[in-house]
Amino acid sequence: MAARRPRSASEHDCDDDSYEVLDLTEYARRHHWWNRVFGRNSGPIVEKYSVATQIVMGGVTGWCAGFLFQKVGKLAATAVGGGFLLLQIASHSGYVQVDWKRVEKDVNKAKRQIKKRANRAAPEISTLIEESTEFIKQNIVVSSGFVGGFLLGLAS
Repeated sequence: MAARRPRSASEHDCDDDSYEVLDLTEYARRHHWWNRVFGRNSGPIVEKYSVATQIVMGGVTGWCAGFLFQKVGKLAATAVGGGFLLLQIASHSGYVQVDWKRVEKDVNKAKRQIKKRANRAAPEISTLIEESTEFIKQNIVVSSGFVGGFLLGLAS
């Protein structure tokens, strides 16, 4: 959490913004309402449980996520595959005439647009990856349980 530092008269001329870092734990110690709302130990809730409980919590949530991912993935693959199959049957039966040159042109146009958008979205993606990596490092026990449960959920 950062707050803008008050400026003196000589600093008003400079366009350089200065920030000071506020320590949230010091802030909580000085402001008693924070402790009343969030409690004395307002850190990650997971740390308050034993290692076995953390692994079980991660494993159960991972299994649920993996199981749902498997079911939704199968449904999506079936729908897309069935659509292509019906399109091929209709094409070979003469019901549908496909202009392959136009399809190729449209696909190439879509590729160019995706590349442009991917270049613009790169900073957000790298920030998300950094935040996810930091979360996994801080919660390694729960994360490892989640990964194990996710793989079991995919296999079931």
